Amino acid sequence: MADLCVTKVPIFQGLSRQQQEHVASFIRPASFSRGETVSSPEQSVPRLLVMHSGQLKVSRLAASGKEQVLRIVGPGDVVGERAFLTGERQEDLVMAVADSRMCVLEHKDLAALIREYPGIGMRMLRSLSDRLTSMESRLASLTTSDVAARIAGYLLDQPAESRNGRDVVRLPISKREVASYLGTSPETLSRGLARLSESGIIELSGQEIVLLDIAELDRIDRQARADVQT
Repeated sequence: MADLCVTKVPIFQGLSRQQQEHVASFIRPASFSRGETVSSPEQSVPRLLVMHSGQLKVSRLAASGKEQVLRIVGPGDVVGERAFLTGERQEDLVMAVADSRMCVLEHKDLAALIREYPGIGMRMLRSLSDRLTSMESRLASLTTSDVAARIAGYLLDQPAESRNGRDVVRLPISKREVASYLGTSPETLSRGLARLSESGIIELSGQEIVLLDIAELDRIDRQARADVQT
């Protein structure tokens, strides 16, 4: 699994095969069941988590105890590089929302590897820059687009399974958590989903959503993005 993690993650893909094998020797595998805490702000040892399979929820808890979902990560994604690069204490809560397997690099080992292969650090910075751009775009969308547009964009970003010629998305987290991620309330999210369902664009079935009119979802999402840019 260590070998797979090294070859599939962008920050290590610029290395030669021999160098990747060297990096793999520092990696240890870890597995977490759905609902388990992977890391928390109380954790004192910074680590880089490289996803192999499953899904993790990255969130932050406000002083009030309210959870703000920041992102859902899946195979090939990396968690923990910001804390490593800044040296700041980790503030995110990371939980497994599905049975997950990952590769773990301890801070001291990753620091040594970056000294040996500076390109790893540059690709980590590029990854963080891309994520910052994505977060800025999402923030702009949250403040200017309506809930239907946010839902459309979210559904289009989810992996879909084809069933009997129809694309089906299974929400990786609860609708309450989806609402948190989209910057709205569960009630408003439910109303937005209901409107899309009544319009024949989607079909609701618990945690599963059938995408009946992907072209219309894409039109709604594109229009919202265009409005943000203007």
